[in-house]
Amino acid sequence: MYIADLHCDTLSALRAKKRQGNVVTLMDNDLQLDVRKMETGNYILQNFAVFVDWGEEEDAYACAKEQIEIFIKEINQCGGRIRQARTFQEMEENKKNGILSAVLTLEEGEICQGDLNKLEKMYRLGARMMTLTWNYENSLASPAACDDRRVSVREGKGITETGIAFLEKMEELGIIVDVSHLSDEGISDVLKYSKKRIAASHSNAREICRHPRNLTDGQIRKIADQGGIIGINYYGTFLTEEKTNGVYFSRVKDIVRHIRHMADVGGIGCIGLGSDFDGMDDNLELKDASKAELLWDALKKSGFRESEIEAVCYKNVWEFYREML
Repeated sequence: MYIADLHCDTLSALRAKKRQGNVVTLMDNDLQLDVRKMETGNYILQNFAVFVDWGEEEDAYACAKEQIEIFIKEINQCGGRIRQARTFQEMEENKKNGILSAVLTLEEGEICQGDLNKLEKMYRLGARMMTLTWNYENSLASPAACDDRRVSVREGKGITETGIAFLEKMEELGIIVDVSHLSDEGISDVLKYSKKRIAASHSNAREICRHPRNLTDGQIRKIADQGGIIGINYYGTFLTEEKTNGVYFSRVKDIVRHIRHMADVGGIGCIGLGSDFDGMDDNLELKDASKAELLWDALKKSGFRESEIEAVCYKNVWEFYREML
C-alpha cells in the first residue's frame, strides 16, 4: 500500500530550525516528516507546502523563495531517493524507479503580493498548487473564521477581483486552486469561477467536527461532483470536538470517521490524505510519516475494502494529478 500526501509544512519547519542554528536535513530530522520516515511509511508522493505567515514576515515573497531554495538544496542532498516532480510524467518515472516524488505547493496566496508576474515566477520554480489564503484576509480572499487570537478576520466575504484574476491565471498556468483555509463564501466563489478541478489539500468534514476550517456536506458534494480532491487532515483540532487532558488529541479512529463520512457524502473517489505534518502539535497517535500502517489497519478494520483503502491512500491523488499535471 502506497501513500500520497497532499500537504505538509516541513519546509517552513526546516527553515525555522536552520535559522535557530540547528543542523537538520530533509533526509533525517526530528520533525514529523523526512525521507527516511516516508520510505518506512511507503510513500510515493509528498506535497511540500511553502507556508508563509505574512503577518510575521517582513517580505512574504522573499520568505517563500528562501523556502524553495531549501527545498531544492535538500532534495539534491538526498542521493536521488527523492526528486521534484513538476508533471505527472515525472511522477510516473519516479514511481517506476522507486524514487519519492516531491511536489511544490504554496500555502498563502499573499506570497505573490497581488502580482501575477510573481505567480508566474512561482510556477517556473515548480509550484503546482496554491491556497488563496491562510488565516489572514489578503488581497485575494478572506479565510475561514479562526480561533487563533493572533488573527483578525471578517466573515461573510469571498474572493476579490484580484483573487478572480489569480484564479484564472492559475488555471491558465497549471497551478491547482486549493480551497483549504478559504471562507465558505470564497469556496462558493471558486466553485463558481473555476473551469478546472480544484483541491482542498488539508480539510475535514464539518458535520463530524464543527470547525470553520472544515468543509460542509454541500461543499464536499460540489468538490466531488467537479472531480476535485479533498485531503484528510490529521490535526486533532479539525478531527474532534472532545479534549483529552486539555488538548484535541489526534486519533486514527477519528481520521477514519472523517473518511467514512466523506465517502458517504461525496463518494470514495474524492478522498485523499493531507496530513498537515509539521504544521501541528505532536499530540498524535499517528505521530509521524513512518506510522502510515496504523491508518491502513484502522481503515481495514472499519470495513473499507482494499480497493477503497488504496484509493484513499494514493490512487485518488495519483489520478487527480494524471488529469491536472
